[in-house]
Amino acid sequence: QVQLVESGGGLVQAGGSLRLSCAASGTIFRINRMSWYRPAPGNERELVATTSYDGTINYTDSVKDRFTISRDNSKKMVYLQMDSLKPEDTAVYYCNAQVLRRSWDRVNSYWGQGTQVTVSS
Repeated sequence: QVQLVESGGGLVQAGGSLRLSCAASGTIFRINRMSWYRPAPGNERELVATTSYDGTINYTDSVKDRFTISRDNSKKMVYLQMDSLKPEDTAVYYCNAQVLRRSWDRVNSYWGQGTQVTVSS
């Protein structure tokens, strides 16, 4: 199996910064894509930021120029540096990984348990 464990959430004042980390472990051949999500209206999850294995990165418009996603393939980790935080960024942030457990496997999607980020005004 594959486990994802997030850390780094907390309480911060508006304008402050937090750095989230997500560590993947288990039987992993390659992680194709690593992403951060947060809840959105209607029980959906909003894609906040995503990075492919080759380093292609995308952000949702509301966090561009404030959040930075990065990954360390050798450590199987993904990070989310969150600067200039706003109260509307308050949410549980979930890590997602699209994983090839073995070279011949299909890609499976795994989720972490989430880490709470609270931004006070």
